[in-house]
Amino acid sequence: MSNKHWLDKYDLTQAKIAKALKVSPATINLIFNHGKYPKAGTNELYRRLCEYLNGQKVTQADIDTINKPQNKSNKPSKQEQTMLLRKQTLSHPAKRQFKLFTNIFTDNVREANQVYQNADIKEVREALWQTAKGNMSFVAVIGQSGAGKSTLRRELIDRLERQKENVIVIEPYVLATEDNDIKGKTLKSVHIAESILATLAPSVNAKRSPEARFRQVHNLLKESSKAGNHHVLIIEEAHSLPIPTLKHLKRFLELENGFTPLLSIVLIGQNELKNKLSENNEQVREVVQRCEIFELMPFDRNSLEEYLQHRSQSAGRELDEFIDESGLNAIAHRLGSSHKNKGADSLLYPLAVGNLLTGALNIASELGMPVVTGDLAKEV
Repeated sequence: MSNKHWLDKYDLTQAKIAKALKVSPATINLIFNHGKYPKAGTNELYRRLCEYLNGQKVTQADIDTINKPQNKSNKPSKQEQTMLLRKQTLSHPAKRQFKLFTNIFTDNVREANQVYQNADIKEVREALWQTAKGNMSFVAVIGQSGAGKSTLRRELIDRLERQKENVIVIEPYVLATEDNDIKGKTLKSVHIAESILATLAPSVNAKRSPEARFRQVHNLLKESSKAGNHHVLIIEEAHSLPIPTLKHLKRFLELENGFTPLLSIVLIGQNELKNKLSENNEQVREVVQRCEIFELMPFDRNSLEEYLQHRSQSAGRELDEFIDESGLNAIAHRLGSSHKNKGADSLLYPLAVGNLLTGALNIASELGMPVVTGDLAKEV
């Protein structure tokens, strides 16, 4: 017999139980229908639930049909507190209920007007643009996984093409690269030179000796510059660059034709890149003195709502069709920093936010709730 049937037998409802235990109806619904308990106070809640049902003359056999909580510590571990959610996929019931054919909160941006911009993002976006145009020579864009770094790179390339700028983008392939040869393949200066050659003159064979090859690169860059082009080297996953390669980037910056710089450089990477470019790292001090660092900061409560509203409106929808104020507060609290310093330990970035909201939408559809509430967001 299901929980619902024996509740009817005792003239009980999930809402009545929730009121008696002073928890939300969604919490009781998740316990009865899915065996999911809140992450904190699990055993205490189960004890109070059993006591209440005993007081309502519910038999032990019926109480035993309720899933017991897993034997876990009530206090989340440090790892659990900071862990990113796995990739969440919108369920078919959720797609039907919320009338979503695609997941507007996690799918990659496909058009420029879908790119959300707050003050931090605008600053990074403009730095990328000025570097591509040759008005800045060397920048590093740093952000956590899922912060939107690659989105801004794609938007930059799209913008250059749309505005028909004479800028040639050079992107070395960084698949399986690591910062040392033990972990994987390292990206060396010779590979960067090969990437420049392949971009500017794909049909020309590279010279065999390093000296001849770099002379070949310099000459090709000068010829392209005389034709009115500027060049920008964009290296993603730059936190995996070995120290020697970082040091050699200065040599690429020094490639000039008279007073005209031939190449600008953009590094895009996670926080490890910031550590490598530290002022205290004597190995790369020549690079650090020339590189301007820009960080993609996590959302605060206001920009979280603005971001989700922007994604909703980009798809012709409104945010309140999916989540209420309490749900937004719960996401901000769960993923946000508990510290006063902006950015400390916060996971309020587009990817993590989208995954959490997707999981909450799935639960909302299972429970038949019209939108995501704070209680639902806490249970993902």
